Amino acid sequence: MSMGDRFDILIVGGGMVGAGLARALCGQGFSIGVIEAWSPASVTQPSFDDRVIALSWGSRVILKTMGVWKRIAPAAQPIQDIHISDRGHFGFTRLNHRQEGVAALGYVVTARALGQALLQDLQRQSDVEWICPARLKSFTVAEAEVEVMLDQDDSQRRITGRLLVAADGGDSQVRRFLSIPLNEKTYGQTAIIANLRSERPHCGIAYERFTDTGPLAILPMTEDRLSLVWTAKDEEVAGLMALQDERFVAGLQQRFGYRLGRLQDLGKRVAYPLRFRKACEQVRSRVALIGNAAHAIHPVTGQGFNLGLRDVAVLADLLCDAARAARDPGDLSLLQAYEQWRKKDQRAVAVITDSLARLFANPFGPLRLARNLGLVGVDVSPGLKHLVAKQFMGINGRLPRLGRGVSLDGF
Repeated sequence: MSMGDRFDILIVGGGMVGAGLARALCGQGFSIGVIEAWSPASVTQPSFDDRVIALSWGSRVILKTMGVWKRIAPAAQPIQDIHISDRGHFGFTRLNHRQEGVAALGYVVTARALGQALLQDLQRQSDVEWICPARLKSFTVAEAEVEVMLDQDDSQRRITGRLLVAADGGDSQVRRFLSIPLNEKTYGQTAIIANLRSERPHCGIAYERFTDTGPLAILPMTEDRLSLVWTAKDEEVAGLMALQDERFVAGLQQRFGYRLGRLQDLGKRVAYPLRFRKACEQVRSRVALIGNAAHAIHPVTGQGFNLGLRDVAVLADLLCDAARAARDPGDLSLLQAYEQWRKKDQRAVAVITDSLARLFANPFGPLRLARNLGLVGVDVSPGLKHLVAKQFMGINGRLPRLGRGVSLDGF
C-alpha cells in the first residue's frame, strides 16, 4: 500500500485508458498513483473532448464488470445494426445485433461523457491518488522499484512505484525516455470529425461507406444526432475545412446518399491526421505500455479505444493474479506474459484496419470487383459474418476475466 510517496502501481496519463486501468485495479490490494498533467476538473483535458467513441460490445462487458457502465449508459447510444458498403458499387454487408444474440453490437458515446463517468467513479476510491496537475520530468528503473521525478506546484517531487504503466498517448513521454522505436506509417489521409442531424431517424444503425478517398462513417448518437468521420486525402482537407457548412454538407450528401434523408445541423469540424504506430517493445523491466502509447491504428472500424481497454483488462487480470500469489507487479516475466497475451489481438486489429483502409481506397478495377464480391460473400455466409461481427464486437480470441464478465475478485 501507499506510504506517502511510495506506490505499487504508477500510471502516467489519466485519460480514458489510464483511468480505466486505475478503476480496474481498485479494491485489489494495490496502492495506485495516477500522474496527470491536467486537473480532473479541467474542461481542457484533451482525452475527454467531444470526440465520439464507438464502444464495442466487449468494451461494454469490461466496463460493466468494472462497475462503471451504469454511469455511462445514459449517454450511450446502442448500435443495433452496422451497414458496410462500397460507394457506387454493389457490395455490401449488414451486421445485426439479433443475429449475434446481444442487446447491441456496440455503443456510441462522447469521450467527455465516458471520461467524466470514469473520473466520478474513481474519486470515490480510496486506493487511488491523483497526482495532478503534474508533469513527468524523468524516471529511473532500479532493481526493486521505479523512481519518478515530477514537476508539481512549481517544485520537484520524487515518488516511487513497483510498476510504471505508460498510458500517456501516441506521443508517449515514457516511451521516448526508454528510446523504444516505433513502426510507423502514414496513410496520406486525415479524419474530419463533426456532429450533425438527419431528416430521418437513424434507428440505431451505423454506416461504414468505403470511398475512393477513404472510409466514411456515420454513427448514431443519443437525441437522434449523428457523428461523422469523413476520411479525406491530406491534400483535400484544407479545402473541405474551409467550405461553408452548406457546401460541406452538400459534398457529404453526395458521398453518403439519402438513406437518412437530408443531412443538416452540422456542428464544429475538427481534423485529425491519420497514421499507424506500433511500439517495437511494449514492456521493459518494471514498465508496461498500454493504449495509444503502445499502438495507434486507423479509425476505419472504430477499434482504437476498444483495443486499449482490452490492454487494461489483460494487464489487470495478470496483476491481480500476481497480487494473490504475492508476486512483484513489476516482474519482467509477468509483463512479458501481458505482451504475449496481447500480441495476437493487436496484430489482428492492425492488419484488418490497415488492409481495409488501403484495399477500399484502391481504384484498380479487378481489385474493386474482388472486394465487392467479398462484401457480398460475407453477407450471405452466416459463419463468416459471425466471425466478422465477433471481431467488431471485441470478443474474439482468449478473453480476460473482465472481458468475460467475471469480477477480478472471482477465482
